[in-house]
Amino acid sequence: MSGLTLGAVAYDPKVVTIWDGFRAWLRGPGGLDFDYVLYSNYERQVEDLVAGRVDVAWNSPLAWVRARRLAAARGVTLTPVTMRDTDRDLRSVVAVHADSPVQSLAGLRGRVVATGAVDSPQATLLPLALLRSAGLRPGADVQVRRFDIGVGLHGDHVGGERDAARALFAADPADAACMIDSNLLLFAREGMLPSGSVRVLAHTPPYDHCTMTAGPSADDALTKRFGELLLGMDYGDADLRPLLDLEGLKQWLPPRLEGYAQLERAVDEAGFYDAEGTIRAGDYRP
Repeated sequence: MSGLTLGAVAYDPKVVTIWDGFRAWLRGPGGLDFDYVLYSNYERQVEDLVAGRVDVAWNSPLAWVRARRLAAARGVTLTPVTMRDTDRDLRSVVAVHADSPVQSLAGLRGRVVATGAVDSPQATLLPLALLRSAGLRPGADVQVRRFDIGVGLHGDHVGGERDAARALFAADPADAACMIDSNLLLFAREGMLPSGSVRVLAHTPPYDHCTMTAGPSADDALTKRFGELLLGMDYGDADLRPLLDLEGLKQWLPPRLEGYAQLERAVDEAGFYDAEGTIRAGDYRP
């Protein structure tokens, strides 16, 4: 059996620290022949996973959607392996200034909505789908002010959401801003959104985030062992805890796929990918 090679996206310098540490643990106590490679964007990572150039990928939710579509079109099999405890049942919000006269999504008609980057599930695709569900067409019934920071990182770069939140208080303010609820809390803790300064107008339904995905080149036995090792990582382990904290989890959990249905619909509504995983968003340049 050959070893297992994982692809991960370098959205932040800490990614090197995380996977250097996980690699040492997986190869040492875990006894797994494991290595990783880094990518500058998720689109290349997904293409390499489906083509068998890497065995496993740490996929964003949008990367999972594209990988699934590419794999189905090419007749290859993907195997979800694990996800984090923090990847389940997340929600995004549409927030307004606390003093805004807008009381419902319908009240945003004719107004300006700030979003994250074009490829952010949590700060663009899903919130704009929420607006559509309320009968508002982005770009027609509402003006979208998009903050394209970290394009290609599928929203893993928080800069777009941060600037969308700041837009509520700009000289030419947006009427609403879209972000994941955890970042709304983060921006409040940082003091960027002082307590009581904003109000949540609406939430998306719950959805799931990242998923570890094995591709067609992954050996079944090694994939199974890899999943077992991740699921067995103990937050009480002094060597693992700092790495798990950096990766934003306390426990790896078994995968589930039903949490991506909402994003699949949002991708179709936006025309972001087609049914075979081809990029169709004309202004997306990862």
